[in-house]
Amino acid sequence: MKRNSKWIGILILTLMLSACSNVGIGGKQISVGGKNFTEQYLLSEMTAFLLKEEGFKVKQMNNLGSTVVRKALENEQVDMMWEYTGTALITYMGQEPMSDPEKTFQKVKKLDAKRDIHWMNMSNVNNTYALAMNQDQAKKLGIESISDLAEYVNNNPGELTMASDAEFANRPDGLPGVEELYGFKFGSGQIKQMDLGLTQRALNNRQVDVSVAFETDATIVDYDLVTLKDDKKFFPPYRAAVSINKNVYEKYPEIKDITAKLADKLNSDIMRELNYKVDIEGNSVSVVAHDWLVENGLIEE
Repeated sequence: MKRNSKWIGILILTLMLSACSNVGIGGKQISVGGKNFTEQYLLSEMTAFLLKEEGFKVKQMNNLGSTVVRKALENEQVDMMWEYTGTALITYMGQEPMSDPEKTFQKVKKLDAKRDIHWMNMSNVNNTYALAMNQDQAKKLGIESISDLAEYVNNNPGELTMASDAEFANRPDGLPGVEELYGFKFGSGQIKQMDLGLTQRALNNRQVDVSVAFETDATIVDYDLVTLKDDKKFFPPYRAAVSINKNVYEKYPEIKDITAKLADKLNSDIMRELNYKVDIEGNSVSVVAHDWLVENGLIEE
């Protein structure tokens, strides 16, 4: 009888310790992954702020390479992250690029459902390729779109030069594809190849007339550049959207409404400005993320 009482006491103590432990670490918990560049740090940080506001304990797993964080999501080491539709479709799934943002989103959503990854809340943040020019020169030459650029190059052969990294200058979904679709061609001597980080600096320094860029680059703001309208929709959409493990989503379906607040307000212009505040002005990611959320009424001061 004493022996039974001893084991009952141990069981009660174990349950009490377990209950105390749950008080300390229990409740709603989630991990948010992120890649190793400013835009991803910001998206992860803003998401963490929103989730904490709703009572979640959040673990952030940032500064990861694209394939690393994707594998972590697949292996359930990361619960959720902001991913780009084009990256998922082309890089992870090995599919051909698609030009329509909604169709791209639905395609990756369908394919990832087989991996128990759920996609939701596609934003208007589009981290895709773009062609950029200095605002004053583009205005002077009457160039607002890539079609305008094509017409100008065809009418003035040999006049304009372009800065590009080696990859964009040679890949089919880069400059060769743009030239083919829009019906123009830079001469070999007109393309100045350099590291991607130098292309827009060369444009700003008037060493070239056109540069490859990404839609959300902070340097577009810093150098007062303009991105040419891709009027024939050559560049595939790289829209930021939430990808989350299916079992986590089923456990916390409210995450859809929480992250929708962010997806509904963000676009490429806003993202570019936020990147600028971090990359150019030197503000911390946490301060920029927090202040923007407060200014837009998404969290309390």
